[in-house]
Amino acid sequence: MKRNKSVLIATICVFLLAIVVQVLGYIEVISAGEKSTDLITYRDYLPLYALTAAGLLFYFLPKKTSFWLFITGVVAFLSYSAFIFLTDGLGWNIVLSEQTHVVFFVLRWLVLGFIFFYGFIKKTLTFWIMVSLFVGISIGHDFPFFGQSLQILSQIFLKLIKVIIAPLIFATLVYGIAGHSDIKQVGRMGWKSLLYFEVVTTFALFIGLAAINISKAGVGIRQADAITHEIPKVVPQTAKEVVLHVFPDSIVKSMAEGDVLQIVIFSVLFGIALIMVPMAQREPMIKFTESLSETMFKFTNVVMLFAPIGVGAAMAYTVGHMGLGVLVNLFHLLITLYAALVAFMLLVLLPIALIIKLPIKTFIKAIAEPVSIAFATTSSEAALPRAMKAMVGIGVPRKIVAFVMPTGYSFNLDGTTLYLSLAAVFVAQAANIPLTFGHELVIVFTLMLTSKGVAGVPRASLVILLGTAASFGLPTWPIFIILGIDELMDMARTSVNVIGNCLASVVIAKWEGEFDPNRIEVAKINYEQ
Repeated sequence: MKRNKSVLIATICVFLLAIVVQVLGYIEVISAGEKSTDLITYRDYLPLYALTAAGLLFYFLPKKTSFWLFITGVVAFLSYSAFIFLTDGLGWNIVLSEQTHVVFFVLRWLVLGFIFFYGFIKKTLTFWIMVSLFVGISIGHDFPFFGQSLQILSQIFLKLIKVIIAPLIFATLVYGIAGHSDIKQVGRMGWKSLLYFEVVTTFALFIGLAAINISKAGVGIRQADAITHEIPKVVPQTAKEVVLHVFPDSIVKSMAEGDVLQIVIFSVLFGIALIMVPMAQREPMIKFTESLSETMFKFTNVVMLFAPIGVGAAMAYTVGHMGLGVLVNLFHLLITLYAALVAFMLLVLLPIALIIKLPIKTFIKAIAEPVSIAFATTSSEAALPRAMKAMVGIGVPRKIVAFVMPTGYSFNLDGTTLYLSLAAVFVAQAANIPLTFGHELVIVFTLMLTSKGVAGVPRASLVILLGTAASFGLPTWPIFIILGIDELMDMARTSVNVIGNCLASVVIAKWEGEFDPNRIEVAKINYEQ
């Protein structure tokens, strides 16, 4: 079997890092003297040695042997985890020895090591992002303080992504409109997109409503269960402010604040104005926007090399900050949201994909990377550049992607709208306030309007939720409970937001009769990947 040298080099680097960590730990113990108790434990250096052992096994063992060893390790660790969960949950009086816990602790990192080193053979960004998810979870769980300190890496990644969005949207939209000189198509895409967004988000609202009424996750919660969090002060917007917020008063300000909808409005108007300019003056700007668009996609490729580190750091911070225990304590509410989102994808998004005859496997493969980024970072914006390129790569024209996806980030947040209807009724259940079906319908129709008008508002879902609670006389203390696991819930709803907007771009392209998986642009992007 041909051995991969990069695996051996990475293994040696991990081994040297393990030695450095252990030596530095012992130096710290010696310098601390009598106060050295528990400064360094096996948990500080064993993971790196376990990764080293995994690398050596992966390098020297045959491929099939490595695979079955990996499967055995996964089954053994899952069995151990299930046993611990049942022991704690059912109150079994079974105590395992410390040595047993150490063995399975090492086993977990061995399994992670096999996944990590397989990445040097697979060599795809999507796989490395998935690897970083698992490694980030383990770092956050085993080293919570270190995991929280990694937040700076995820913040760097988000900043690099956000700097791409404004020039990318501007360039692709202006080139798409002015380069094709079709004002009528812009109008058609506008009303078709808004109609589609309204229908799909309405389904999302009602599925969220049904899910919380079935699970009754808020029933039986006491006010004392609320986790203490500081809720930021939010000012509810009037209808006039909502409308005015759509239109930019300064494009520089809109770009600086990352207000996607305002950038879209400005870019559309700029593109229409450019069509009216004589060709001699128009052509240089069209070439500039085309060049800028291509450059920003290359810029995205460069930034995405940092994605595994940013994604892993985001997961390490989330788990280190929240802990895995919160999953058990608030499992009912979490499972309700996740089940509702899965139901929405199966009952709404999947039928739409089948109706338009979308190649499902190709679509899933294309969105795997942006959805992984959205899940780990809880930021739809972080996934936008890669999602746009992925949709162009499966056959959606760039001008449609550039119009539909940024607009959908304001009007087609399927996961967020589903969460809002679920959370609003959860608040009423927790406060023991009975709501009739008529009251719930009123809440849904109110959310149908208010959820469309908070583009660019920080913590938008919180603004809407607090506003809904105040409008219907509901207390705000149950929102403390929701905030306690908001990051974990945000992962799922943000992922569904990205999936919904990717599908929307395909729907509009099919509706316009311009979906073509065989276009030259598609072949070019697939070649680059």
